[in-house]
Formats: sequence, structure tokens, C-alpha cells
Amino acid sequence: MLRISSEQMKATFASILQKEGFSADKAASCANIFTENSRDGVYTHGLNRFPVFVQMVQQGLINPDAEPVLAENNGLIEQWDGKLGPGMLNGKICMDRAMKLAEKHGIGCVAIRNTNHWMRGGTYGWQAADQGYIGICFTNTIANMPPWGGTEPKLGNNPLIIAVPREEGHVALDMAMSQFSFGKLLQYQSEGRALPLAGGYDEDGDLSTNPDEIIDTQRLLPVGFWKGSGLSLMLDLLVTILSSGRSTSDITEAGKEFGISQVFICIKPKDQALCAQLTSQIIDYTKGSKPSDADRPVSYPGEHTLKTRVENTKAGIPVDEKIWAEVQAMLEPR
Repeated sequence: MLRISSEQMKATFASILQKEGFSADKAASCANIFTENSRDGVYTHGLNRFPVFVQMVQQGLINPDAEPVLAENNGLIEQWDGKLGPGMLNGKICMDRAMKLAEKHGIGCVAIRNTNHWMRGGTYGWQAADQGYIGICFTNTIANMPPWGGTEPKLGNNPLIIAVPREEGHVALDMAMSQFSFGKLLQYQSEGRALPLAGGYDEDGDLSTNPDEIIDTQRLLPVGFWKGSGLSLMLDLLVTILSSGRSTSDITEAGKEFGISQVFICIKPKDQALCAQLTSQIIDYTKGSKPSDADRPVSYPGEHTLKTRVENTKAGIPVDEKIWAEVQAMLEPR
């Protein structure tokens, strides 16, 4: 397995982005997020997603020079316009602003429209938790999942992130509303592997573990069946209303996933010590369950991320050699 150091990966990304018109600072910030995503094991939104990001920049769907602007202030709730800038940079700015509002009001909410894919949504949950805040954020996407009882994709897999700070390791849930994110399906497809559990339907309407079949039908399985379908719809409603931005329907009609809407909520625990005590109590109680597999103890959301981070920092980040070669080729003169 080929492994690349974080420094090499970050430098490669930054050099390519500067070639695509990013300032040195913005290129470095984007490169850092892509690298951290791969370092933490979210390869689908790190290296594997980078070529798609560059392609969208080249197509004019992402504006490297854009800066988000405040559109409306309503106390602890703000609306921002992302001006079609890089989603990960807009996301960091919005979560920073939500933290400032939470510092003043105890809670802050920043909704942004006309932004782009934020890559790993967990980035912004970890960002808040690192500063001692509870972070909640969600986004809509292009339609890639049918509503429960339907056969055509009308819902986005609309990821939801909830992060709670903890000295021993933050508790960070980062989940799509589909059983497997679309990026994860593509990863299994490229590796020629079947999914470990059914992730969608084949052309006959039967549940399938074959990523090729699911990608062809665009019938991803909602997590929790009708519950995930309902939650996806509600998240789209919330993010669209709060941001006055585009809905999954609007994004899908455009044909490409850009100009999406997102919400960033930050909460400042009133008593940090009590928050830490309660979090540890709940985690310890949960992990005390007898495991169904003796070799796989019960874990909390974010625990595997921390372990992967340590491993990949020490040994280097594992990469798909074909994608890494594709990225390196972008450094060559056109």
C-alpha cells in the first residue's frame, strides 16, 4: 500500500490550487482540509474528491476569489451569501462566526446560501469542539436518494453533524441520510468490493450490496428506512428556510451540485466541567455494553477517527495510487 506524508499531500494540493487561481493563503487552507480529511480516514472527501473539486473550479462552478458576505442579521441568527466560493472555506468562516455568536448569546446560528460542497462535514464539528463548543451543522445536496415509497431520487443524502467536546476525544457524529454516502459507494466501486450491508436497490427493486447497481439506479437506501427519508426532508426544509437559499429540488434542476445551502449552529456549555462529567458518564455507560464481537468493542462516534488520525500521522496517509497519480499529473504544465 502506498502511503504519503501529510506534508507531501498538503504541498501537492496547495501547488495545484495556486495554478487554478487560488491565493497562497486560500490554497493552503483548502489543501489542509483535504489532507486532514484523508488523514482522518475520510478518503472519499480527501484525496479522492480533490480531482472533482479542481474540475468544478475549472468549470466556473467554484469561484476561488469569492468571499462570503453577511446578508442579514437577526440577533443570534445570521444569513450569509457564499458567493459560490469554496465550500470548505465558507464553512470554516461560518462556524467561526457561529462560535462568536454563541460566546455572546450562548447559542449562535449561521445559515449560508450559494455555497459549495464542504467536503467532510465533520471538519466543522471538530472545529467547534476543539474550542470547547457543541457544534451542529447540516447541508442539502443534489437529489441522490428516493423518498420512502418512491423510486426516483427526490431527496439529498443531506449530512448531519453533531460534535460534543471531550478532553479524552471529542464525540463527533458525521452521517449522511443514506446508509452509505455517495462518496463511499464510489470508493467501494473503485475497489471492486461489495458493501458490507445493503446500501440501496438494483433495477428490479431488490436490496443490493453491489455499488455498481446502486449507482446506476440512483436508489440509495435511507438510513432507518422511512425515518431517514423523513429526516432528510426536514433537514432540506430547515437549511433552505434558514438560509433563504436553494433547495435540493433547485440544486437538482441545475444538473450539478453547486450553490447549495448549509446551517452551522454553535452552543456554549454553561458549565464546562459539568458538560465533561456528563459526557464521560454517558460514554462510559454506553461502551459498557457487552460487544457482539469480542474483537470489536463498542465505540462512540468519532473514536475510530481519532485512532485513524494517530495511525496515519505516524505511518503516512494511504492513497489510491491511480488517484494520486492523477493528482500529481495536475502539476505538469498544460
